[in-house]
Amino acid sequence: MEAPTVAIIDSGGANIASLEFALARLGITGQLTVDPDTITAASHVILPGVGAAADSMTRLKKAGLTDLIPGLSQPFLGICLGLQLLFTASEEDDTQCLGVFPGTARKFMPTPERAVPHMGWNRITRTRNSDLLHGIPDGSHFYFVHSYAVEVTDDTLAFAEYGNPFTAIVERANFSAAQFHPERSGEFGALLLKNFLHR
Repeated sequence: MEAPTVAIIDSGGANIASLEFALARLGITGQLTVDPDTITAASHVILPGVGAAADSMTRLKKAGLTDLIPGLSQPFLGICLGLQLLFTASEEDDTQCLGVFPGTARKFMPTPERAVPHMGWNRITRTRNSDLLHGIPDGSHFYFVHSYAVEVTDDTLAFAEYGNPFTAIVERANFSAAQFHPERSGEFGALLLKNFLHR
């Protein structure tokens, strides 16, 4: 099997270096880019993100990627903010997003028991089977850092709970995304990335 070519969309996120290291441990060199031709030609595309939805969407618009991304046909993985950007909108600065999945990212409401951002390890519960989760036991823990989340929808592949259930993994056709950071989630995070790269 020919090694995948991975385009990492440069949305300005702070987790790009750790993602590149995680891919390198799997023997893959990702290419950080906003070039439409490079992204279209890649066998796999990853949209990472840490930061503000509006800033990332502005960056994608300037690069001419807001119309390109929803039309891609190769395996696509969003990570953290990258998941939220694939939905219709985010409450953060009332941002219109890419619209691959219907839904809106909404801010967690802090309580004395639950600080915002939600930060740390949390277990996921799958709603259906997928090759993305091959070899990953239900109830496995992954590492989250986020203030916004999307409620459980028909496209939710797995959910986690922080006060209420929220989408931890979403998937439809070639598009998938994780609210957690697989590149920082140990053995099972590495396995999720490996499963994605084998699509």
